[in-house]
Amino acid sequence: MANIKVTIAYDGTNYHGFQEQRGTRFKTIQGVFEEKLSWLAKEEIRVIGASRTDSGVHARGMVVNFKPGGLLIPPERLTYALNGVLPQDISALKAKKVSAAFHARFSAVAKTYRYVIYNGKMPLPYLRLYSYHVHRALDIGAMREGARCLIGRQDFSSFRALGTPVKTTVRNLFDIKISKMCELIYIDMRADGFLYHMARMIAGTLIQVGMGKLKPHQVAEILAGCDNMMGGPAVPARGLFLINIEYPAHALVC
Repeated sequence: MANIKVTIAYDGTNYHGFQEQRGTRFKTIQGVFEEKLSWLAKEEIRVIGASRTDSGVHARGMVVNFKPGGLLIPPERLTYALNGVLPQDISALKAKKVSAAFHARFSAVAKTYRYVIYNGKMPLPYLRLYSYHVHRALDIGAMREGARCLIGRQDFSSFRALGTPVKTTVRNLFDIKISKMCELIYIDMRADGFLYHMARMIAGTLIQVGMGKLKPHQVAEILAGCDNMMGGPAVPARGLFLINIEYPAHALVC
């Protein structure tokens, strides 16, 4: 059976996260996307999402897949058709046929999230929904030193919000890059998976390091403590972006 992979971008400001919540009136990215896709297909179509981003989180590289059923629009035309009916805060970027076994969530081997910090003294209104404003100057060198403690396959219990059951709290954090462009600081985190609020809690802890409230070596102590009360707070969702999701080549061959 045919299987279609679509990469989408969205502004999560006005949505209650990505995942559809059946039986509620919450507006979600998945709910709106399925509604428009089903309208094009003239039948109900459900999609599988690669990640369940929270309310207010944005995406440049979310991936979904679905069985097209009666949808007659070829993949090379599908993005144009979708963008003709989707609201302006959701966009279909790419569409292609993939292996029948491809699963947007379970086939993924790596995800990259970016946290954006605006480090200027005065607030900029046009950045307020797409960054976290920290007016106090941050020490990028100290943040990078603290971030190095987190790289590798480790138990990230200290960087996880409670309430969501998981089989294991061990994740492989492949890399963290911290860069600065003018007054914007980017924290890019690439891992095989993320726990609930993990990216936001890592960013919050590194901000504490940057402000001098924590020493870089204390990040390793927080990680080893396996206690989510030890680290920095989860910073606001509005500064978080899902940037990219990686898949093995064999999963993409149709």
